[in-house]
Amino acid sequence: MSSFDIALSGLTAASTDLDVTANNVANSNTVGFKKSRAEFADVFAAGAVNLNTSQVGEGVRLATTAQQFTQGNISTSGSNLDLAISGDGFFTLQDPSVGIVYTRNGEFAEDKNGNVVTATGQALQVYPPTTTGGFNTGALQDLNLQTAQSTPLATSAGTVILNLPAGSTPPTGGAFNPNNPATYTESTSTTVFDSLGNSFPATFFFTQTATPGLWNVNMTVNGVLNATTNQLQFSNTGAVTPPASGALNFPGFNPGDGSAPLNMTFNFAQSTQFGGGFAVTSITQNGFSTGQLSTVSIDPTGVVSAVYTNGRSTQLGQLALANFPDPQGLKQLGDTNWAETFSSGTHISGTAGSAGFGSIQSGALEASNVDLTTELVNMITAQRAFQANAQVITTSNQLSQTVINITH
Repeated sequence: MSSFDIALSGLTAASTDLDVTANNVANSNTVGFKKSRAEFADVFAAGAVNLNTSQVGEGVRLATTAQQFTQGNISTSGSNLDLAISGDGFFTLQDPSVGIVYTRNGEFAEDKNGNVVTATGQALQVYPPTTTGGFNTGALQDLNLQTAQSTPLATSAGTVILNLPAGSTPPTGGAFNPNNPATYTESTSTTVFDSLGNSFPATFFFTQTATPGLWNVNMTVNGVLNATTNQLQFSNTGAVTPPASGALNFPGFNPGDGSAPLNMTFNFAQSTQFGGGFAVTSITQNGFSTGQLSTVSIDPTGVVSAVYTNGRSTQLGQLALANFPDPQGLKQLGDTNWAETFSSGTHISGTAGSAGFGSIQSGALEASNVDLTTELVNMITAQRAFQANAQVITTSNQLSQTVINITH
């Protein structure tokens, strides 16, 4: 092979190196982009074994353009649907045309149908939740945010922790009347909910009886007195005594709005009768109203939860991640997508934070892993190689011309 051909292979290699560098530089601001590196190999004549150790090579060829899956810098963003993987793994996407593809670009948004998609319309895949808790890692579905309202729950149980003042005397106003403060000793209020999610004020009334340590407890809901009068008995140490153990039942309140009657049990077991004033520590109950979707949260393990205005949350799925025995064997599809190939090996499915997979950061994006300084140095190196090979061609041409002149 002549020096012209050898130098020409060098020109081609240098040009390819410049192409790879140019592509890296062009994508230095592409979210989730992974740079490539041109890797070259020398060329020798094929055929019989040549025992001549001074054999001259035949130039250079491009061995491969190797993708570099190093971690890009992660920066925060303003959307909780922006996602970044810190560590190994790829997001799984459903492409309408080619099926399942993979990406490191976490720029997601909600489309008109509520699906979480990329800018090119590929749907982010999650493992669906099961009815018994957890997620079905053997199935994939589109992540959809158009969830129904959070169903209300009627109040059925609660806990009241307070102190009733020891040494109180029975009221002198006559029979108990919730509208007459002279007929009871203390009162406090909370909010309860019916089966349709409507809220009602509920007030507890405490009346010291003629027996020290024995209190009558009444309740009104939305101003309507419950027919049941319960009693709390305290010991000489100020604690609630059995057999009731502080569990007081207030059944049968009918809200009158078509909902089911309220049957509520409140536990006063942690309440006390000590000296000092009346003090309420806490009143909790298990009911809540209808909730509208407020926001979506995604934790480091990729669990996606819908958070509602009533304080409740529902798990919508867990992000499906994938990894490969040889990521460099993945086929580049454009739009920062990759497809599985024979060279990459069969994908390994998993979840964020498990063995072999990185964690998810919501409200953040992984930048391109292109280092511009390095690429500029590579550009200069490729340019010098191109110029040197061009000079070899020029020199070879001059030598050939000299030989031609001699023969004439």
